[in-house]
Amino acid sequence: MASAMAEKSRRDIAELVAGAAVLCALVLMLVATVVGEGRKSTGDGYQLGADFSHIDGLDIGSDVRLAGVTVGHVVSESVNPQTFKAHVVFTVRPDLHLSDDTAAIITSDSLLGGKYIALSPGGDDKTLSPGATVSQTQGSISLEQLLSKFIFSVTDTLTRTGKTPADHAGSGHDDAP
Repeated sequence: MASAMAEKSRRDIAELVAGAAVLCALVLMLVATVVGEGRKSTGDGYQLGADFSHIDGLDIGSDVRLAGVTVGHVVSESVNPQTFKAHVVFTVRPDLHLSDDTAAIITSDSLLGGKYIALSPGGDDKTLSPGATVSQTQGSISLEQLLSKFIFSVTDTLTRTGKTPADHAGSGHDDAP
């Protein structure tokens, strides 16, 4: 009986040590995540600015990509009170010398994913200097706006032809003789 109690005690200690090791591993992963998020800092490279009509879904820390490769991050977002456009400041790797006619386009990662700035370099010989503003921009496209335009156009087309959406849905090709 004494040997059974000693074995149970050893098993309890082993379970306690295993549980403590798992907790330590979780704490280390949490710390690595927090520290890793801080490293997403955009201190490397030089800053450029761009004015957009819409930046829906673009956040501070979002990627800036060139040919699909991340070359920087969004540093700040603000609204210009004179033009009412969104002003975005972002960084670009110091080894990239973008031409003066580079375009900045806000693009979606996927249908449900986040947004990023896609840079499309032009062919000008002049290059953008640090702190310059990219003049050619295209704001984000809202999926909701596209869907509402599509629904409006379908409804408008049906109204012009004198049919209602209910008539159109019920008008199968059941014209059997």
